[in-house]
Amino acid sequence: MSAPSMERRPQPVIGDAAPTALAGVDLYWLPLGAGGRSVRLNGRVYEAVAARLARRPARDIYHSALEVRTPEGRVVIEMGPIADADGAQRGVVGEGAVGSRWAARFRIFRYEVRCWHGGVIPDAGEAVESPQSLTDDPVCAQRLLDLVPDVPTPVWGRDELGAGEMWNSNSVTSWLIARSGLHAESLRPPTGGRAPGWDAGLVVARRRETIRRHEPTLIGA
Repeated sequence: MSAPSMERRPQPVIGDAAPTALAGVDLYWLPLGAGGRSVRLNGRVYEAVAARLARRPARDIYHSALEVRTPEGRVVIEMGPIADADGAQRGVVGEGAVGSRWAARFRIFRYEVRCWHGGVIPDAGEAVESPQSLTDDPVCAQRLLDLVPDVPTPVWGRDELGAGEMWNSNSVTSWLIARSGLHAESLRPPTGGRAPGWDAGLVVARRRETIRRHEPTLIGA
């Protein structure tokens, strides 16, 4: 098991699909609504209300994405809105509803989980304290990639899995980091920031790991 490092690496060229011999996993912290004024404004309103209810100062809100490098190339893993029907081009491995299952009939109320070879993190240029290197172990990097199709896809913004917090892009990221054997609990968003949904991914990942440990081993399997 490789412990994560907070070492900051030079900003990679996002969108360059050329394969690299270096293996590893990098975490990106992206300001909520980067590149979009409407989402950013709504996020600030949400955080202002949440901070008032919790009687604490308002903080910057971040969502997260992962970049995985293997000898075969670079892969971007991120949850995001569905841009069009050509999900295969973006390496989509799963979809879920946004806000409510009944609304998922409309594309605007669905999200997708991407495992995008040579892909793009659209707002990577606005990432803060990023990228953070989590591991340079090729085995761990491949293990994380193999887990992406198994990421839970409950309703975004709800707590359908009983994790005590809503499910969102941060939940996907922390679930993958934890399930791949990295120390997600030690990771925190940039100074003064908050990452709603992060703990939900950790709770669900721990729950799955507990079930796996208690599953009976099949002789000869």
